[in-house]
Amino acid sequence: MKKIILTKLTMLVLLVSPSIAQQKESVGKSPWGPDDEIGTLNMMSDASKLSVLSQIVSGEVFDLSVDYFVGMPSFSALGDPGYQYWLTHTPHGTVVDNPNGLGKAMNEKVSYTGDAISMYTHMGTHIDALNHFGLNGKIWNGFTPDQYLGDKGWQKTGAETIPPIIARGVLIDIASYKGYENIKDNYRINSDDLKGAIKQQGIELKNGDVVLIRTGQAQFYEDATTYFHHFPGINMDAVKWLIEEQGVMLLGADNLSFETFPPESEDNWVPVHTYLLAEKGVMFIEQMNLEELSKAEIYEFAFIAASLKLKGASGSPMRPLAIPINSN
Repeated sequence: MKKIILTKLTMLVLLVSPSIAQQKESVGKSPWGPDDEIGTLNMMSDASKLSVLSQIVSGEVFDLSVDYFVGMPSFSALGDPGYQYWLTHTPHGTVVDNPNGLGKAMNEKVSYTGDAISMYTHMGTHIDALNHFGLNGKIWNGFTPDQYLGDKGWQKTGAETIPPIIARGVLIDIASYKGYENIKDNYRINSDDLKGAIKQQGIELKNGDVVLIRTGQAQFYEDATTYFHHFPGINMDAVKWLIEEQGVMLLGADNLSFETFPPESEDNWVPVHTYLLAEKGVMFIEQMNLEELSKAEIYEFAFIAASLKLKGASGSPMRPLAIPINSN
């Protein structure tokens, strides 16, 4: 069944005839200089981080990440590995194998458990680094694989360059605004949807915000079949409004791949990804859990997150947190 589902997803991506063509797509040159590797995360400053932290009004912390487990959803249709977990040491096995050479009595007294994992870096709650997608042989800021991609990963814009993120966070709850039943079938969230939800929630966006889009898909996260099936996502109109008109620094959503499929472009199978990462230098977080934040109707918060410093990697697991702040 899983293989059939993935095959269908691949067919949707490759065979469905889209309607809109992107024109003049090219990688962006950073306004922060030729050596910039973090794009719009340069919008953070000590002052901006201190400002949002000073507005915290509660000790309540919302964890916006998902669990990792064998069988968890993964965009494996293109051949990337799924999540694997195995035990390397168990209390009983240590007694039998005596790997530390300390003998039965010691190993019966001291119970030892160890384990290991193997996974694709774009699984679970994770951030896409700026080298994840490029255009015409280049990534953000004009870096090329010929010069900067070695056998051990990218020497530019790798996940290790992503700084800890502290900023004002905003939840735009599209699933509550429109009703999940009305958006579940590959719905493309547009700028009017965002504006309507923001108005209903009584908030406004500010330059340098972290904006999180709730589609409601996270409620199915532990059922990979349902989570994969016809998930809604943001469209080009919406991301252009967020980035070019609202000055958003970072984006996130609770679905599989931020945008949805089939693509709305006839000559780009991930137009939202390339627009954000390659053209605008905007990273984003995928597969978040925004359900508790939505239930509590917390729409403004201090967003605090850090990713693993995976040298050269195109993405990294992340555990974002939201702490309520004063509404301004």
